[in-house]
Amino acid sequence: MARVWQHPFLNVFRQFKVDEWKRSTKEGDVATVMDKTLKCTVYRIRGTVSASNYIQLPKTSTQSLGLTGRYLYLLFRPLSTKHFVIHLDLSTEESQVIRVSLSNLFKEFKSTATWLQFPFICEGTSGKDLAGVAPPGARWTCLQLDLHDILLVYLNRRYNHLKGVRLCASLLVRSLYTSDLCFDPAVTVAEARRAKLPVTPMPREMAFPVPKGENWHDHYIHIRFPSDSPAAPSKLVQRNGSPPEADFPRHVPQLLPRPVPFGKSRQDSVSPGVQVLGPTASGQASLGLPPEDGLSSECSEVSIGGGSRVHRREPSASTKATDKHAAGSGLPASVCNLALVPKAPEDATKHESLLPDPVLKLKRVIGFGGHSTKWALWTKDGAAVVYPCHAVIVVLCIDTREQCFFLGHTDKVSALALDGSNSLLASAQARPHSMLRLWDFQTRSCLSLFRSPVHTVCSLSFSDSGALLCCIGKDHHGKMMVVAWGTDQVGQGGEAVILAKANTDVDIQAFEIAFFNETRMASCGRGNVRLWRLRGGGLCSCPVDLGEHHALEFTDLAFGKAQDGRTLYVCSRSGHILEIDRQRMAVRRARYLLPTETPSSPLPQKQAFSLGPGIAISSLSVSQAECAVGSEDGCLRLWPLDFSSVLLEAEHEGPISSVRLSPDGLRVLSTTSSGHLGFLDIPSREYNVLVRSHTALVLGLATECNRGQLATVSQDHTVRVWDLATLQQLYDFTSPEEAPCAVAFHPTQPVFFCGFSSGAVRSFSLEATRVLVEHRCHQGAITSLVTSPDGSLLFSACSQGTLAQYHCAATCCRVLRVAANVVCRDALPRPNALAVSGDNRLLAFMGPFKYMVTIMDAASLDELLRIDVSALDLASSGLDSAVAVCFSPAPRSHLLVSLSSNKVVVLDAISGRMVREFCDVHPVACSALALSGDARLLLTAADRAIKVWDYLTQSNPSCQVYIGHSEPVQAVAFTPDQQHLLSVGDAIFLWDILASPERSPPESVPGSPGPPPTNEAVSGRTTVEGPNARQQEDVLSGTDGLPRCQVPVPSQAAPPQLSICAGPLEAGDDEGPSEESHSPEGLCQAPGPPMLVQKEACGAGDGAAGGPWDLSVLPHPHGQPSKQGAWSIRRARTQPTARPDAYKHFTARYKASPMAKNVSSPPAGGEWLHLKAVVGYNGNGRANVIWRPDTGFFAYTCGCLVVVEDLHSGSQQHWLGHSEEISTLALSHDAQVLASASGSSGAASGCQIRIWDVPGGSCQQLLSHHCTAVQALAFSRDDRLLVTLGDYGDRTLALWSMATYELVSSTHLPEPVHDMAFNPWGAGELACVGQGALTLWLLQQRGPDISLQVHREPVPETVGAGELTSLCYGAEPLLYCGSNAGQVCVWDTSASRCFLAWEADDGEIGVLLCSGSRLVSGSNTRRLRLWAVGAVPELRRKGSGARSSSVFLERELTLDGAIVSAVFHDSMDMGVVGTTAGTLWYVSWAEGTSTRLISGHRSKVNEVVFSPSESHCATCGDDGSVRVWSLSSMELVIQFQVLNQSCLCLAWSPPSCGRPEQQHVAAGYSDGTLRVFNISRISMELKMHPHLAALTAIAFSADGQTIISGDKDGLVAVSQPRTGLTFRILSDHRGAPISTIQSTSKENGAFGVEGTDLWLAASGDQRVSIWASNWLRDCCELVDWLSFPAPILMEVRVLVAPQVGTVPAHPATARCAFPQASDCSPPSLAAFCPWDRTLLVCAGLGPHPEVVFYGLCQKQVVKKIPLPFFAVSLSLSPRAHFMAIGFAERVLRLVDCVSGAAQDFAGHDDWVQLCRFAPSASLLFTAAHNEILVWEVTDC
Repeated sequence: MARVWQHPFLNVFRQFKVDEWKRSTKEGDVATVMDKTLKCTVYRIRGTVSASNYIQLPKTSTQSLGLTGRYLYLLFRPLSTKHFVIHLDLSTEESQVIRVSLSNLFKEFKSTATWLQFPFICEGTSGKDLAGVAPPGARWTCLQLDLHDILLVYLNRRYNHLKGVRLCASLLVRSLYTSDLCFDPAVTVAEARRAKLPVTPMPREMAFPVPKGENWHDHYIHIRFPSDSPAAPSKLVQRNGSPPEADFPRHVPQLLPRPVPFGKSRQDSVSPGVQVLGPTASGQASLGLPPEDGLSSECSEVSIGGGSRVHRREPSASTKATDKHAAGSGLPASVCNLALVPKAPEDATKHESLLPDPVLKLKRVIGFGGHSTKWALWTKDGAAVVYPCHAVIVVLCIDTREQCFFLGHTDKVSALALDGSNSLLASAQARPHSMLRLWDFQTRSCLSLFRSPVHTVCSLSFSDSGALLCCIGKDHHGKMMVVAWGTDQVGQGGEAVILAKANTDVDIQAFEIAFFNETRMASCGRGNVRLWRLRGGGLCSCPVDLGEHHALEFTDLAFGKAQDGRTLYVCSRSGHILEIDRQRMAVRRARYLLPTETPSSPLPQKQAFSLGPGIAISSLSVSQAECAVGSEDGCLRLWPLDFSSVLLEAEHEGPISSVRLSPDGLRVLSTTSSGHLGFLDIPSREYNVLVRSHTALVLGLATECNRGQLATVSQDHTVRVWDLATLQQLYDFTSPEEAPCAVAFHPTQPVFFCGFSSGAVRSFSLEATRVLVEHRCHQGAITSLVTSPDGSLLFSACSQGTLAQYHCAATCCRVLRVAANVVCRDALPRPNALAVSGDNRLLAFMGPFKYMVTIMDAASLDELLRIDVSALDLASSGLDSAVAVCFSPAPRSHLLVSLSSNKVVVLDAISGRMVREFCDVHPVACSALALSGDARLLLTAADRAIKVWDYLTQSNPSCQVYIGHSEPVQAVAFTPDQQHLLSVGDAIFLWDILASPERSPPESVPGSPGPPPTNEAVSGRTTVEGPNARQQEDVLSGTDGLPRCQVPVPSQAAPPQLSICAGPLEAGDDEGPSEESHSPEGLCQAPGPPMLVQKEACGAGDGAAGGPWDLSVLPHPHGQPSKQGAWSIRRARTQPTARPDAYKHFTARYKASPMAKNVSSPPAGGEWLHLKAVVGYNGNGRANVIWRPDTGFFAYTCGCLVVVEDLHSGSQQHWLGHSEEISTLALSHDAQVLASASGSSGAASGCQIRIWDVPGGSCQQLLSHHCTAVQALAFSRDDRLLVTLGDYGDRTLALWSMATYELVSSTHLPEPVHDMAFNPWGAGELACVGQGALTLWLLQQRGPDISLQVHREPVPETVGAGELTSLCYGAEPLLYCGSNAGQVCVWDTSASRCFLAWEADDGEIGVLLCSGSRLVSGSNTRRLRLWAVGAVPELRRKGSGARSSSVFLERELTLDGAIVSAVFHDSMDMGVVGTTAGTLWYVSWAEGTSTRLISGHRSKVNEVVFSPSESHCATCGDDGSVRVWSLSSMELVIQFQVLNQSCLCLAWSPPSCGRPEQQHVAAGYSDGTLRVFNISRISMELKMHPHLAALTAIAFSADGQTIISGDKDGLVAVSQPRTGLTFRILSDHRGAPISTIQSTSKENGAFGVEGTDLWLAASGDQRVSIWASNWLRDCCELVDWLSFPAPILMEVRVLVAPQVGTVPAHPATARCAFPQASDCSPPSLAAFCPWDRTLLVCAGLGPHPEVVFYGLCQKQVVKKIPLPFFAVSLSLSPRAHFMAIGFAERVLRLVDCVSGAAQDFAGHDDWVQLCRFAPSASLLFTAAHNEILVWEVTDC
């Protein structure tokens, strides 16, 4: 363990605080001076007698340094014309001390058994006697001594440690270092990494500064002793450029840099020498770097005897010339290459150090705690407090508020302790486990670092003398352990030793060493108080007899301040304070503290004994006269020791963690769990806050220049504003419901902006301390906010890829533009995700993909440049992605981009070229960047480290690394005055910048080189899509006539969707209202020049393989397929086909509900219900919207219904007939016939194709041929034929005659087909698209017979389209096809060739429509695009020379889901578009708007409730939305959206709740939360979490003041919406989900119980409870409890009809009819009868399907109505005696409860999970999955 804290190296001067001279000593003339060469402070030791002027470590010879490093590095310079002496005391493994001396006084080498003397010959010494004074101009020297080899070679001893050092006059010394690593001082870290050298570069702290472009050896000297050269000289001297006059005896070791020829043998060089490595030996030639003078050498390493290592360097074969400085030496080239030391050129320019070292100094820290908030200590004089801030220990002066720091911990500090004299400070950190540090408190130096046997340290306690330290925690087995350390020798250079340790099974919360006797201790914990004693090398403890208090949880203790310390005070979490007699080991007195208010007293009084809940005490502290108590109620109370009354009380903002009385007893220090630290001044009765802090990770920061303020956002849901001068908190904004993610200050106004996780962007006024405006243009969490430097614009980005622009010049900002899908999606909040240039012109961000960086015009959002950062490094094997962006200060136009490959590249913001790069910036990707205002300093942050780079240095810039954060740094920034640096993460750090702005940026220096040329032209890869991208691609593209493998996008970039909106785009924000229309500015024309498609034409016929299919299917007479054809179809169907990976292909929603058999319809004219309206659109269908602008005919599908709607009046017609979900529609060209297709309802039935008469609205014919589903329908040009296309499971193409409705032809397809269309200008031509091919069918009619000729054209490989998914015909003879890769291919059908292609989208294109010169494409990326294709017919004539550069993108819209259906006017100016979100949009390209026509829930509807006035209704669903509709028009009015949750139940407040404008809707969610929405204010007023499981039922009380809710676990909670409190939990139904809760009013005393409310709860275990309650009096009484037997579910056996030629199928058992229930049992339904309040109506209860009427007064069943099936939903008419029942068999039944008559109604394609009567009983709402049907009750 002794080596751990010394690795990788140790600065001896810093460790032993040489400048303070407490652990070292100086004698004579020793002073600190500033050295001009090193530009730092050094020690000067001078004097006539060396023995009288020295520095010695340690202080006395009896002490030991204990340094075990093998190598000793001494950085020194001999004084000119002076002698010096260096003494080293080395300890061997035999504990023998050997002195090693080095001096230029010595003439020769001498040795004894305990002393080695080495002569040191200085540089420039001439003559035979080389020993002597140092010559003038002696250089700084790095002396590297291998202490291990010195003792091993010369005395055959084994080195153990360095005991002492004495440096004697005359010399300058910078520092002394020890390490086990052999460093090379001439190699920097960056050079070693770049060249991958097998050497260890010198650490930055030890390195000498080298001017840029110069050689290290030209300025400094490196001596390594003993030498590791195979031909090292036998003397140790500093090197000289001139050759020696004579050789020295090889047995005399000296420090001499002597060039030795290659022929010199090693065998006689027994005496060790230190080779001084020259520039060719250890300089640049050995680095593998390009030598400036053509000289290079290679290095190999071998092992020699004695354990030393030899580096053998030989000149490489590429050497062409010798070093220019060696030209005149007269030595052979080989000698010069090995050992020549070149002189520094006289004309060389002297450069100063680039940056001061260090350039940063930690000044202030904002933060408290981290691992725990209980540790804060007083100093003995009470003038300062000591507390941890994560990994930093802070000493804060009370009066001046100055801070000083203890730095060294690498993780959060978990415990602190300070001895009585303030000499030693002990600290422990959380990880690595059990690491403890002992500090000299006065010098703040670490005296010792060691590991404790305790696995997790939770508490430390020092004795008053500082000789004993106790450590408390848990061992590896989880048992409590107490360890006692002896620390009396630590201050004298010794180590802490373990005196005793003990394990215990009891819990320990607090531990303290007695101040009067350090061998006595006390501890307390859960159920125990123990007294400890240290005696005889062991720790023993005895329990205190607690008596009746043995079960209390004790939290803290304190010894009484009497001299004998006889009394021990212990506090508990229950409010007890025990006074324990330490000698008798028993409780003397127990007090129970209970707050009570006395009217005559101004302060609350406390009783010592009382009943009720006590004060939860967390800490106490005792002085001579008072006891300070901190409790979890946030109050600090000061009591007299008799606890008679409270002397002082201070209320805090959070629970108190600890209290400590100052040594003089006049102040009480307190800490809270909310991160506050302060003290109560007892004489003045004032409370002073010292520190406020965030309690979670700080995510971002923003600075303000005018008022000097700092704003931060944190995961603790707070936004805080600080004063930069004092670092005191000014404002605190809290958002409990949503977390703030990003913050930005307005440059000129007292306003800041904050983005939240819900997508909201709010503007806060610092003067009014309120929210000015809120914008909800984003759907995802805000990832970045940035304001322009002039304050005119604000930009925000979210995780869903949306970019918003705001005008913020005025006080109240407003939205200018919203661009969707332009920013990288799913990004984490990062301050550097957006950047605005200093001249306010440019905006940069990462997007639309993570490997792209986009630069826009900040004012107009016109895209100027898109840069592919993944192509910047051509040699990289992986794809780079952008992490952060930052602009350089104006007027430079540089953009800094941090990459995932740990690089930072500097790009020209105008051309996009790479100017320079910083490699290996951090071990991980740099997440934060900042550049100083003078562009001198570059800050990078990654993980927990900050690096400062010299940005002005163009080649190999230097950097400095700073640590201190215990968690990853989230953001860095310069203060507005550029004098300080801010970094945030676990806390807020303020750093002083020690560099003065004295250098000019490169752009301002005359003659400075420009940016280096890029290698784009060489590589052939286009990385920038700029204005000249088209010309570049024209040159680089091929001329083979086919599109290239990677088709460029048809613009410089995809134009963003721009809209002026203050509301959400779609899908809502978290708990925010949605707006129902897009503004006229919702779509703007793409800015800039026309969008040109850069694509070459496809050659005719290229890529056609295999020729046409020789397939002709002849029809059978009478329209039936031949027997052979039927057999081939059946054989093909036995081979199942996997579903294609294309969203275009229809897949019916899975349904487990069975179909009812023999359901009779009510007589015509006598129906009790008429279907009035259908709410919703089936977004699961494909091409299921029909619109004819000329006639106004508008139809769409919803479930199994065809809905025909009048767009002007909103009235609907409903065509019923299908029993399954309708997949697609088709309208004949004359608009007289509509065809609809639905899927199969079982193995025995096929798909239904219904032919409807449009004028009459009746079904003319039912066709059936396909077995699974119908993918598409199409009428021929003359409407004589109808073609139906089966899905992937059917793969059949059927041709029907519309005159006879007979099947004319049927063909089985070898692969799935996605879409088809008839040629509008060619008779009998049908086109189909599928996997990798276009298929053309030719219908040839000979009399009554029709034959099909087919021709298949594969897609050319160069297009790269896997599957063609959509098609449409354009101008003759063009055919446009869309692919699943987002490409649009254009075919010449006359020549059967593809001649053009371009990338039209990023995803699959499912819809294509063309008319005239316009083409509309829709994809699964939610984008709808309008293309100008007027030039495509001309391109067809160019053949192979055709290119897509004339295709323009005119408009773009982003909707709320994938595009599945679209129909447009012939002019293509307006149309109707359907999406998978269940929405139909009216699109106007001319106005650039999209308006919602039809909308519905995305998924299952769970509840419908009505307003008391019946003006509105509300629905909720599994999609997490609550939607409010207008009952008169059934239009969506309000939408509240909660992401990632399902809304399962809903309740509307009753009319007694208040005025209509105060109505509320309560909603229950799947996470157990309950939200209350205000309908009039369109806002969420309350969020509660009364349940741990999903809420399944909810209801208001009769007066609307109480909410009753039930959950999936069977618990019923009663809450008050006004206070947000849950005041009662009923667990009577525990174990079964609550299915129904209903509440109604009753007369007081009715049913024999008190209460004004009567409510029921039904659970899934067939139990119903009825309760009477008066919630204002907190009264709830059970009225009745009903238990029913479980229902008997009969197994349904369905015989499948056998087919011709097949074996009859076996009976099949139907699926469970109740998919919502895990046990297949029907839900338990119960309701109060509205026309007789004494009756309870139940369904789903009992063994048989029936409705039961239960009399509450008679306590028995009074009536039963049998049902054909078990009910899954139930509703009773409020006025007439009608009852609506929904079945899982897709049937709705209306029952007359008086007569028992019933009528059944169809129309649903799934189980009717919901039915609700409106309050007026005139309307009935039913729901099946996501479709809502509104019925009008005619006989009520």
